[in-house]
Amino acid sequence: MPADRLLTTVLRAFQSTPNPEQTDRILGSTTSLLTSLSNPLNITLLTSHLLTAPAIWTRVDGLQTCFRIISLYNTAAIHVRRNELEGPPKPHDAYQPRRGGGIAADDWTTAVLKGLDDRSPRWQHVLVISGLLLGMEGQDRQSLSRNLKSTVENAMVSATNLALESPASGGILGSTSVVLALNHAFPLLSDYCRRDLNYDSLLMIMVKAMTATEGYQEGYFLQAIDYDVKEVMGRKFDWSPRSASFRQIQKLASKPLITSMGPLSRLVAHAIENTTQPLRIIEAREHILAFTGNLLRKWSKNKLSEIDQSEEIDFLTPETLKVTFPMLWQVLKTAMLATLAILRAMIGRALIDPFLASPQNAPMMTTQALLILKNIHFISSRFGPNSLSAYVFVNMTSIDILTRYPSASATFLRTIYPSQAGRIPSHPLQRNHDLFYLNTAEHFTLALSPADSEQLTVTPSQPYLSPTANSNLLEIFEAAHSAMLAVLASPRNAELTARVLPFYVESLFASFPKNLSPRQFRFAFKALIQICTPPNPLASSQPMMAETLLEWLHHRALNAPNVPLPPSIAIKSEVDALSQEVPLSEQAVLLLTLLDALPYVTLPVLEDWLPLSADLLNVVLDKTMKEQCKKRFWEVLESGEMDVERSAVCVAWWNTRGGRERVLFGDQEKGPFMSGGLAVKESRL
Repeated sequence: MPADRLLTTVLRAFQSTPNPEQTDRILGSTTSLLTSLSNPLNITLLTSHLLTAPAIWTRVDGLQTCFRIISLYNTAAIHVRRNELEGPPKPHDAYQPRRGGGIAADDWTTAVLKGLDDRSPRWQHVLVISGLLLGMEGQDRQSLSRNLKSTVENAMVSATNLALESPASGGILGSTSVVLALNHAFPLLSDYCRRDLNYDSLLMIMVKAMTATEGYQEGYFLQAIDYDVKEVMGRKFDWSPRSASFRQIQKLASKPLITSMGPLSRLVAHAIENTTQPLRIIEAREHILAFTGNLLRKWSKNKLSEIDQSEEIDFLTPETLKVTFPMLWQVLKTAMLATLAILRAMIGRALIDPFLASPQNAPMMTTQALLILKNIHFISSRFGPNSLSAYVFVNMTSIDILTRYPSASATFLRTIYPSQAGRIPSHPLQRNHDLFYLNTAEHFTLALSPADSEQLTVTPSQPYLSPTANSNLLEIFEAAHSAMLAVLASPRNAELTARVLPFYVESLFASFPKNLSPRQFRFAFKALIQICTPPNPLASSQPMMAETLLEWLHHRALNAPNVPLPPSIAIKSEVDALSQEVPLSEQAVLLLTLLDALPYVTLPVLEDWLPLSADLLNVVLDKTMKEQCKKRFWEVLESGEMDVERSAVCVAWWNTRGGRERVLFGDQEKGPFMSGGLAVKESRL
């Protein structure tokens, strides 16, 4: 059909009643016309009528229609530029299809911009300009002249700001469309143009777009899942890929804002960094807190939350494990990562903004940031939060700021205090909360009074120190031990430490290796030795405690099994590290633990325990394990862990015949000592 006739047909179709089946055909014909018309006036006319067409805009399919407008102009711009570069067909190529109207990219772009008139709202103009920028300048195409590119960029910023000034004109669809268009075009804007964006108005519009209908639907998709989860034969839960809730998840995952959530979260973070009104950041923070709270509440009402991650293979059908469950967690992961990116910008701004960093606002800022982390912990714990730099930054920085305010710190811990403190809850989600609580509470011991430390840290830790607890909870056991050690190590808790230490030591030895990983046991014992050694106050009231612990450990090592420990004793955070190490027996781990403690004991104790530690090497029968222990022995003696006085004791002991023979066992091999390492240290004493 000739272009003039097609133009008349399309313009007439624009005025028809909405018909989803006809919309695809109309938009396809519009794309064809935009790339084939040679008269700029017709291009302007077509753009103007498209933005006011009842057939397109009377019944809008959410952001899908808006996204198609962006794609339409993106595709048309790419073709126009390609036609300009290739030129018109040559005479001998006359049989080939027409390549286009032959209009230059600058002229075509100018004609499209003229079609953005007062008959259509500004938020629709943003869609068209975004498509123009993507098609002409995306992927380093550089199709426009410098002046026109600057004009288009300024038009994008101006249209965005004007649309934000009167958001009511376009409603939720209009404001969300602005977010969609700006999210795609923002990387193509110059820094000079970006400065002119109205970030004060844009910030909350973007945050709400992220969490509302075109985003994560305030978490309602989690609630819908529960209706489709059925219990089947064998006491397993089945969430069918053919269920309505799974189709909803698939549709949600394909929404334009969700598919570009990474760039959108970075754009929100940029707005936080550049807004001139800190109160907008507070408003955004509270909105994110409410959104993550909705996620947590709706997940808690879902049957799937009743299944511990370690038991999923036993309680979920294979189809659920392979199809529906991974899709759900992928959607939740994108929500978590977007939240972390926004939180990171908020905390970063709080470090430099006088208003947010003030004593009136800083405690609330950090408290709510930690509450948001608590709300999404059921997601982040699944993917290893310590591997996410944004999570670590938000968590540690918030804690660091909050600990400056002891009263606010205690109030925060009481706010998130486990509802079943003193016993291990049966619901996996409550245990997940306990894990977050213990990992957080250990950092507040220096800001708490001894009474608060006992109530807020010792009491909720105790049930996870029990050696009869479920061995699938190793990660929470480690968190409980870390929290207890933090309390015991605090100088202000000397009286509490003296009272609690016997119970903790008994739990520590009873828990290894079933409920405690080798790494955590070694760390905990070394920390106990430091707590019981001067200048710690406990060394004055309990001078024999360190030697008692060493005796206990030595006796246990003499009688411990020498078969390699199973890999199941390693928690998730250390599996990769252990996979590259030699498997060790319980006996070898206890010997290594003893060696770890030597740099921290007093000089008389060190003199007594060097030969005992060396003799213990003879008990290890496996040659590979023995080499690992000998290597650690050499590291302890020759490394910088020892101070000058302790190094002198090590040198004096090594230079005795008995010291050498105890380590080398009469072998003629030369260890690191014989190569001059210890001699060098001796010369420095």
